[in-house]
Amino acid sequence: MNISDKLTGVLVSDGAWGTFLQQKGLQPGECPELWNITHRDAVADIARSYILAGSDMIETNSFGGNRYKLEKYGLEGQVTELNKAAAEISREAAGPGKWVLGSIGPTGKMLMLEEVTPEELYEAFREQAVALEAGGADAIVVETMTDLEEAVLAVRAARENTRLEVICTMTFDQLVTGEYRTMMGISPADMVQPLQNAGASIIGANCGNGMAGMIPVVEEIRRTNPEIPVLVHANAGLPVYCDGTTCFPENPEEMASCVVQLVAAGANIIGGCCGTTPEHIAEIKKRVSSLK
Repeated sequence: MNISDKLTGVLVSDGAWGTFLQQKGLQPGECPELWNITHRDAVADIARSYILAGSDMIETNSFGGNRYKLEKYGLEGQVTELNKAAAEISREAAGPGKWVLGSIGPTGKMLMLEEVTPEELYEAFREQAVALEAGGADAIVVETMTDLEEAVLAVRAARENTRLEVICTMTFDQLVTGEYRTMMGISPADMVQPLQNAGASIIGANCGNGMAGMIPVVEEIRRTNPEIPVLVHANAGLPVYCDGTTCFPENPEEMASCVVQLVAAGANIIGGCCGTTPEHIAEIKKRVSSLK
């Protein structure tokens, strides 16, 4: 059953993967997706930890699993293998009654600079989505998009070549004027209809903001469309630099303190992005459960 068919209440998603992998020993310059083969147990432990924390759905370790990102590591020929393994790991960790979201991130290629054609992007996303479905994903989440055209191509490729529900989130930053835009100038309102038309049945925002910053983003989406389910994966606060590294400062209680406002704004699925841990997700789950 599609996730959007079960949204009678608020669901809880998972938290960070990239920062969690780094804690487990992923080194700068290493390919995170290769860990699905070389460090399978470590990846599985991340997935299981979010299920144990109360997540209703978990993602896959496949954010950079497209051919263009993998090419940097000489792994462009292993798209199918690495994505299928990512989905298999999360599927096994999720067990029955939980959903697996096949993660698809941006390619890093710029359409406006003619670094790649729309047809080439579509094919790269198709290849990744088909492999995630083969590994057992229940839905595709196209995430951290800043270019609306690339996001639409990714949604279309997943929707037209798999049987899976498609979710899409874009990443917004607050301007000095107080408005929210992606790096390419797209507003939350701008994305709604094009993503729906492409086949996304759930939309939203991830990264870029802590929970408090997501509230006005969700409100803008809701003013544009009161009905479409909205997913939010917020960071654990805005990043700060501590001892030469990037830290995300909000503890679980601070992050979860915005859950009630976020739900009131119209969020249907709440999880985390950079800096969030199983402890953050457990606290979010506690706040969501109290709403019921």
